Amino acid sequence: MSDTDGSALPPEAAPGPDGLPVLGSYLDNSRSFFDFRDRVAAEHGGVARYTVLGQDIFLVTDPDAIQQVLVTENETFVKGELFQQQLRPVLGNGLLNSEGEFWRRQRHLIQPAFTPDRIAGYADMMVETTDRAVDRWDDGEVRNVHRDMMELTLEIVARALMGVDIRDRTPAIGGALDTVMEVSAGASLQDLLPEWVPTPRRERLHEAVASLDLIVDELVDEKRRALREGEVDPESDVVSALLTAVDEEGEQMGAEQVRDEVKTLLLAGHETTALSLTFTFHLLARHPEVETKLLDELEAELGDDPAGFDTVRDLEYLDKVVTESMRILPPVHGILREPTEDVVLGGYRVPAGTPVSLSQWIVHRDPAHYDDPHEFRPERWTDEMESDLHPLAYFPFASGPRRCVGDRFALLEAKLVLATVLRRRSFDVVEPTDLEGHLEASITTRPTTPIRMRVHER
Repeated sequence: MSDTDGSALPPEAAPGPDGLPVLGSYLDNSRSFFDFRDRVAAEHGGVARYTVLGQDIFLVTDPDAIQQVLVTENETFVKGELFQQQLRPVLGNGLLNSEGEFWRRQRHLIQPAFTPDRIAGYADMMVETTDRAVDRWDDGEVRNVHRDMMELTLEIVARALMGVDIRDRTPAIGGALDTVMEVSAGASLQDLLPEWVPTPRRERLHEAVASLDLIVDELVDEKRRALREGEVDPESDVVSALLTAVDEEGEQMGAEQVRDEVKTLLLAGHETTALSLTFTFHLLARHPEVETKLLDELEAELGDDPAGFDTVRDLEYLDKVVTESMRILPPVHGILREPTEDVVLGGYRVPAGTPVSLSQWIVHRDPAHYDDPHEFRPERWTDEMESDLHPLAYFPFASGPRRCVGDRFALLEAKLVLATVLRRRSFDVVEPTDLEGHLEASITTRPTTPIRMRVHER
């Protein structure tokens, strides 16, 4: 809400760490992102303020204030400059970081790919692609499960949303996307230099984006040729829809914008699901009692039949496992917004343009909302518990108008992959055993080391 009566306290009155002269909390935030923010929220409450290099940042972990930002007053907030600095060099003006009427137009074009009927049509392909991946896993071998999940989900999103088989390009695309996420992780003193200074981090990012642009342009050119020659239905996939769509003036989308949207689909469509699957396999391996209960459900409900769109919806315990995994280890650790005018959050005035950081990582683990929040306990998700839970105490896909457009796609994919893999393979954790000690804050919550697990045939 805006401060119409002047009753709000000024920004500097908001509680938070003192920080150092000039640097503020830069060092604490960059050295130990999760620990620092956990500490700020625990010591200073649901709306706290800290500074980084002279820039105020409001850390918001109060669900009421989060609901205000994402839902009730969402039109007052935009992604903002801090968010754009991370993603615009990679994704340009794609759906993830575009704003206003342009964003609404792009979302309208992409939305049909995620209708219930269209999503149902992806299910068999998801299972088939997963089975083919599992066929390559030998009994007793140690695999980097995160890398496997990244490759699998990248192949699935390309087939579903682009209508192409990218198996021959997966290493190149995956490598470029991985570099983008690695470079985006944490902060570096190199970032303090002017943008025109060619630091090693910026050079790595530039090379990765150039490689990704080249591959995406090739894919789009192939699709454009197929459309021109009548080999593809213009409504068969998102890229075809983007290439054939026209605006009110009858103009088609420019080549650069199509490229930005395709890169957005590739990155957003596989990164978080791969992380969710990696974290879930690791959690299940460390909690065999949960895995046993899940396997019993799969056996009772599916028998010898493969998982499918209709059957996976009836797997209640599988749903609880996925929900609990995304609670305790959210693939997206936080959301950035900036108000376009002065607003009041938690009784404090937040000036226009001030970054507001909403933290799933903290809220999902807050004992005010969850008993034993650091325990992986899928059974906690009862109807009674959910009815008492604040709607913004769990928001892995954000909320409001800018809730993730592909949330149902991602959930279906995660459940189908889990059901398919777990019926054929089991995992033992090799390293790291403590996953939380090996995570970093990039645009997503990423492992800092390979997630090595030993695979066994069932």
